Amino acid sequence: MTDTDMNWPRIRHLMKLGICGALMVLVGDMLLGWGVHDITKSGMEGFLSAYLNLPDGRIFWSSFLGFIGIPLEALCYSAIYRIIKPHSERHAHLYRAGILGTLAFAGCDVHVPCLASVFVYKYMMAADPSSALDVCVRFGLYFLLPGMIVFFTFWIALHIAQISAFSKGLTPYPKWCWVFCPAVGMAATMLAKLLPESCFRNALTAAWISIGNLWMFVGLLAMSRKAAVQSGQGLAVR
Repeated sequence: MTDTDMNWPRIRHLMKLGICGALMVLVGDMLLGWGVHDITKSGMEGFLSAYLNLPDGRIFWSSFLGFIGIPLEALCYSAIYRIIKPHSERHAHLYRAGILGTLAFAGCDVHVPCLASVFVYKYMMAADPSSALDVCVRFGLYFLLPGMIVFFTFWIALHIAQISAFSKGLTPYPKWCWVFCPAVGMAATMLAKLLPESCFRNALTAAWISIGNLWMFVGLLAMSRKAAVQSGQGLAVR
């Protein structure tokens, strides 16, 4: 496949769906993160204290929106795969591996177990506060940590492929468009940690990955017409 074979309407459609998926996950993440920590507690206990008053309904909707939205985001990464593939099979294959890993592990093996850990801690604190933290930590080690390790391995591979391909000019986009990768949006979002603690700040930083995805899809969609012109298909973009 060459630049002139690139289906820009399809690529733009996938990016728009990716924005929908990222917004869905954003809502779910902010439902989870909306709260404040108990400043009298430190460490993991202090971190988990923000979730003690989280209603069960918010736990469910946060889990459900991520369960649906995260695979949708991952499927829409194929827009970036289509952009890279005509220029570098090697980068495209690495990126595709990142897509498959994200699709397989991000939702069911990371997001949902995160919500399960919150649920376990909340109800263990009500039943037996003395052992709540220990049970929650062990639950996380057994059921959350393995998925996180595997997911982030694929997530790093995806970023390596995308940043390398864009920065080396192996796409129709300007080289500087490598900044439209999730990691940049994620890093910018975490700067909010410098602000005084509030429900909004904590909800925003809880949504750092979904904001990173939103940053990528919006940025690449906004630049897609220029990229289509660069590839000789400016009239094909709608």
